[in-house]
Amino acid sequence: MTNPIGDFYTGRPTEQIAQDLLGHELIYETRAGVMSGWIVETEAYLGEQDTAAHAFGGRKTAANAALYDDPGTIYIYVLRGYYMFDVATQANGVPQGILIRGLEPHRGRELMQIHRDQPVLNLTNGPGKLMAALGIHTKDLNRTMLGTHNLTITAEATRVPQRIQASARVGVSAGSWQDQPLRFTVAGNPFVSASRKRDWDRTHHGWQF
Repeated sequence: MTNPIGDFYTGRPTEQIAQDLLGHELIYETRAGVMSGWIVETEAYLGEQDTAAHAFGGRKTAANAALYDDPGTIYIYVLRGYYMFDVATQANGVPQGILIRGLEPHRGRELMQIHRDQPVLNLTNGPGKLMAALGIHTKDLNRTMLGTHNLTITAEATRVPQRIQASARVGVSAGSWQDQPLRFTVAGNPFVSASRKRDWDRTHHGWQF
């Protein structure tokens, strides 16, 4: 039996998958309610060759083992005290992944604001922020497949960006991959991290309608 969620993360370069993820809906189901948001910002990390990747040079530890698992595997890690959500791409043993950096909230906004007491526009505009808003503060789902528990990303996009921007990744300050354009965003969306208000599309948030 094929897995349409896992199948999405195969057969294409990771940077292409990272662009294609924009507009897919991330959904987290809890006893308190369902929370979801459209993905508006991603970063691709290209494994052993990528100086900014956790698997650079073939590094493999218990902490980053999820990257070596099957495509569509959840990789949760902690950076500066914040939980981050990554998805493994490519075949088993090829440690590439995509960091989810920003969501436009859809379902369960009120519950997100209970978890993270912030105005909506500052709720999920960053990788640590979105995990806090979802109420995820453990690695319990690390090394599980999307959709097998209560955290998933839709296999199909439910919104389509008008335009996708590519830029350098955030916080990559050294190495030959520092300036590689591997960060992808929905142009004009106000939930992109560190976006400027003057660039926001306040009518459609950068989506096709």
